[in-house]
Amino acid sequence: MGQTAAVSAIVWIAVASLAAWCWLLLCQGFFWRTDVRLPPRRSPGAWPPVCVVVPARDEAAVLPASLPSLLAQDYPGRAEIVLVDDGSTDGTGELARELARRHGGLPLTVDSPGEPPAGWTGKLWAVRHGIGLARTRDPEYLLLTDADIAHAPDSLRELVAAARTGGFDVVSQMARLRVESLWERLVVPAFVYFFAQLYPFRRIGRRGSRTAAAAGGCVLLRADTAGRAGIPDAIRHAVIDDVALARAVRRAGGHVWLGLAERVDSVRPYPRLHDLWRMVSRSAYAQLRHSPPLLLGTVAGLALVYLVPPAAVVTGAVAGSAATLAAGALAWAVMTGTYLPMLRYYRQPPWLAPLLPFTAFLYLLMTVDSAVQHYRGRGAAWKGRTYARPDVRPEEG
Repeated sequence: MGQTAAVSAIVWIAVASLAAWCWLLLCQGFFWRTDVRLPPRRSPGAWPPVCVVVPARDEAAVLPASLPSLLAQDYPGRAEIVLVDDGSTDGTGELARELARRHGGLPLTVDSPGEPPAGWTGKLWAVRHGIGLARTRDPEYLLLTDADIAHAPDSLRELVAAARTGGFDVVSQMARLRVESLWERLVVPAFVYFFAQLYPFRRIGRRGSRTAAAAGGCVLLRADTAGRAGIPDAIRHAVIDDVALARAVRRAGGHVWLGLAERVDSVRPYPRLHDLWRMVSRSAYAQLRHSPPLLLGTVAGLALVYLVPPAAVVTGAVAGSAATLAAGALAWAVMTGTYLPMLRYYRQPPWLAPLLPFTAFLYLLMTVDSAVQHYRGRGAAWKGRTYARPDVRPEEG
């Protein structure tokens, strides 16, 4: 009797997982599709002035592969670059000046903001300094881009055309991350897949949508909207600054668009699991608003959605329960099918798709580790800076 009841419970858990996957497949904004690219656009009659703001802390290793792409932007209007050297110890600022002398192109200003005051994350303090310098040039748009992002020559032109044509206050592209090492192949496409599951791109672009997000590596922002939304002061404590920025713009009545990039790429390598672990755990618990109930719910949800299907297949085969085996196999098949488009986008082999439960288990451990680090007082970190538990609660959605 007890064994029958246990098998019956496993069947129902497997069915619940399958039901969750059917809902995700059809009702979560078709998050698994990868065809949300820059919206239809046309060249404006007059190209507005733009200032590119690049926060940079100890980025000498990646600047030679990224900064020349910004300097070489083929933009018909007035554009210039402000690189904020945020306390670097590796010669980032001088290297940026040398690259500008060597490559020419758009005008480059390099400046430093000093140490951030209490209540500010280092990156946002650097962004604030850069925006302050940019405002003296009276730009209509600000392009906020990270120091590890390489842009195609027409990237800025296409972003501005999309913003003007669609009436967007924010046009953001999720840069294609590097996928070369084994761990990058396993973890990176899943990172973007999970992000899209949380913030379906199709919903973000709809006017009046409650879903708002951006990708910090490439954010084109109207300067007057930034002022109206109080950016970056209103989000000065945010660890996940790109999502916080989009929410602030949405609250100010702005229109946000986010999609996958075609020729905007991150050149930063994450060759080891340790490197990827740090990237995810840095902000995972902040994403959950430092809430223990949300952490428990997330762990349970990840287990039900990603770990139950393969476990049900094995259990059903061992216990001879056809219903458990079938429910688990169907859920795993739906999971695999929804992951395939992201693997194609990243030009990865399809055999990686059935391994998504393993990757999800790694993300579960990273999320728990993020919470552990938070309660040990280590907090989040950005380029060598650690921020203890915040005095102000993170942005509410």
